[in-house]
Amino acid sequence: MLPDAVIVRTCGSQPAVYGVDSFINPRQSLLCGGPLVDFSEWELRGHTEVFGDIAQHFGSYAKAGVQDGIPFTGRGMKTLQFVRTTDGWRISAAAWDDERDGLTIVTDWLTSPQPTR
Repeated sequence: MLPDAVIVRTCGSQPAVYGVDSFINPRQSLLCGGPLVDFSEWELRGHTEVFGDIAQHFGSYAKAGVQDGIPFTGRGMKTLQFVRTTDGWRISAAAWDDERDGLTIVTDWLTSPQPTR
């Protein structure tokens, strides 16, 4: 990530805007001996577009884990913006929103596309 990257969580409420450290620090505590265990998150489907030294990835994801002893699952959509630096590609911004009542991922985003023949 770029040192000044911006990370935004919407999830049906006022957007929460984080810097890199303010995003990582509480999650590191949560995941390393905190109330969240067996957490995993994976992409369901996504695509990346590149032009010169900028790129954007938009994709759907699923997640699962156990928090405070209660199993949970969820899905959502993410967007990531990248810039090419002298050290390689770096995230400049990220944003996500989770499914909830009244907001679900359209079926096309739930599975990987079939290979073309």
